[in-house]
Amino acid sequence: MRAIFLICLSLLSFSLTFPQDHQKKTPNVKLEDLDGKKVLLKSYLGKGPVLIAFWATWCKPCQEELAEYQKLYNEYKSKGFLMLGISIDNEKTVAKVKPYVKSKNYIFTVLLDSNSDAAREFYVQDVPNTFLINKKGNIVFSHHGYIKGDELELKKNIEELLK
Repeated sequence: MRAIFLICLSLLSFSLTFPQDHQKKTPNVKLEDLDGKKVLLKSYLGKGPVLIAFWATWCKPCQEELAEYQKLYNEYKSKGFLMLGISIDNEKTVAKVKPYVKSKNYIFTVLLDSNSDAAREFYVQDVPNTFLINKKGNIVFSHHGYIKGDELELKKNIEELLK
């Protein structure tokens, strides 16, 4: 009986130390836009929910995901929703990013992370990897990988943040 009590006490203590609704602040990193201008990631935060999608031109699931995310961006941009596509293409493939974005008619903001500084700050180890940020700059949702239909859960989270 005492052992059960100690286990329960430990679990309660752990849950108080690490609350379930903890939120991580968005790291502030300097990135480059497609025109070569240096920008701070935090300059995009604070007005509404922001979707950050880490991707690469050589990643097939990323290509499928970005097409779906473009639809979400089209649907919610007038309500204050912002999308940032952060390419992790390195110096060998980064020249393909701008032509790729143009060929797909993507209208969301694309930033370059060729040296993976932002990816390290977000603990991104593979792409695609998605983060949803609230007005306060907190990461409220994250997801890695992509299977058709994953965007539906993201859509629910976006709608909740726009309320």
